[in-house]
Amino acid sequence: MKNIFKTFWAVALTIGFAVTSFAQDSVPVKTPLELGKIEPYRMEVTYDKTSHLIFPTAIRYVDLGSEYLIAGKAEDAENVLRVKASVRNFEAETNFSVITNDGRFYSFNVYYSGYPEALSYDLLTMQKAVDKANGNDVLFEELGNNSPSLAGLLLETIYKKDKRIVKHIGAKSFGIQFILKGIYIHNGKYYFHTELRNKSNVPFNIDFINFKVVDKKVAKRTVVQERPMIPLRTYKPLEDGINGQSTQQNVFLLDQFTIADDKVLLIEIFEKNGGRHQTLQVENSDLIKAQVINMNAGWIRMSVFKFIFFFF
Repeated sequence: MKNIFKTFWAVALTIGFAVTSFAQDSVPVKTPLELGKIEPYRMEVTYDKTSHLIFPTAIRYVDLGSEYLIAGKAEDAENVLRVKASVRNFEAETNFSVITNDGRFYSFNVYYSGYPEALSYDLLTMQKAVDKANGNDVLFEELGNNSPSLAGLLLETIYKKDKRIVKHIGAKSFGIQFILKGIYIHNGKYYFHTELRNKSNVPFNIDFINFKVVDKKVAKRTVVQERPMIPLRTYKPLEDGINGQSTQQNVFLLDQFTIADDKVLLIEIFEKNGGRHQTLQVENSDLIKAQVINMNAGWIRMSVFKFIFFFF
């Protein structure tokens, strides 16, 4: 009897090792290129109707895979893409790709259908349903080595933290108060945190905001020898105004720079169809005291966790 049990276990172990080895050999080995594959969305288009895709941020780049498709951004809507078939009943699969201003890359496989199941797509909702398929980040020239997604999270963190670390730079007139709440620096970029408070009953509609370097002696009198500083990113759209008896803040991302002692940085906000313009003056001594964003510090840690969770 003992010999029978020994024989049984020996056969079972042999079969087990054989099955395990076969299973391991049967698992396909993925190449490095396959490991980085971006799974495309599947989409249907037709000739007689237009499909619309709503992206979370403004569209920066569109590439169509073939002449079977036509596409373009919707007028006055930077984050809406119109797509339709340029010919009827094309049989071959085609594709198109989109890059948005937050550095996200989207890939679509497109098929023709006389009766598409859907004509409108919300990409933000689709992102939440598909985690890693679109968890990539495109680097833009103006941001250097800074990830657009991480830069966006830093803008959001500064905005939501809403801490005033600069307490001596502000302007006030006609019931409008404009202050600089903070200057931060990270990886060669400045983050300017501003606040606009309307203490009047008349809404303040923002026309535009200027960042420019001028000579101190002409800062209040002329525009001679101006050097404009163009924001790379803005947390909130500039089109938004501010109602009476309310407050609005914003965060602007600019390239790192310094200025000479005889110059100042002017931050100007102009009212649309109005005269309640406000101007802030920032000196070089303020710029070099910018608070460094420490990725290990507690106040930014939650954004970093959010960044990691979003992509992995």
